[in-house]
Amino acid sequence: MHQDRTAELVPFTIDLTFEEARRRAEVVAALGPDWDPVAALRSENEAYSLLYSGLDAEQQRTYDRLVAAGVLPDEGPGRAAAH
Repeated sequence: MHQDRTAELVPFTIDLTFEEARRRAEVVAALGPDWDPVAALRSENEAYSLLYSGLDAEQQRTYDRLVAAGVLPDEGPGRAAAH
């Protein structure tokens, strides 16, 4: 028979809100003062457009099917894949 030893356990708590705020502050600090989020997003959108430009008819059909299925994001704002 097993003895209940829960009284011997040492409680452990961590404030995840504080840790997340600290982590985010470290990320922003690591990006440096010259980081421009608007320019970064613009560059990302340009790269995405370039990635799927110049598709032939079959590639375009495949791309359209993947977008419709939610595998690839559409070209609208906030383009994150649904799945």
